[in-house]
Amino acid sequence: MRIVVAKPGLDGHDRGAKVIARALRDGGHEVIYTGLRRTPAEIVRIVMDEDAAAVGLSTLSGAHAILIPRLCGGLREAGMTDVVVFAGGIIPEEDRPALFEEGVRAIFGPGTTTSEILDFLKTLDERAEAGEAIGVGEDPGWHWE
Repeated sequence: MRIVVAKPGLDGHDRGAKVIARALRDGGHEVIYTGLRRTPAEIVRIVMDEDAAAVGLSTLSGAHAILIPRLCGGLREAGMTDVVVFAGGIIPEEDRPALFEEGVRAIFGPGTTTSEILDFLKTLDERAEAGEAIGVGEDPGWHWE
């Protein structure tokens, strides 16, 4: 799977994103890391340019409730409804339902193992092969927990 790993907003801490990017590469995925301080529009453009199947967002700044919905909306507006969005970082439990409604398929908090994220991606592959909608365009009725 081709995956963009991005750091939206002004958050300057990227160690976790780099660890995840490496783990995804080691797990056999093609990974494009965007670097720090990207706007949702920039990330959407990178996903489009790279023809990515998924985008993983790392957020520690507390701006997730604004940035992630903008990115999901941007993907829908660009017609990239099949792209899967997953997130990691500091995202409080009470904020997660709204993000799932926006199209996020998984949220990984502190302490998540890289094997859990790889299991999620494997499940995505299986669901896609079975013909299930998994991207931001439709609510498939599930998210990873």
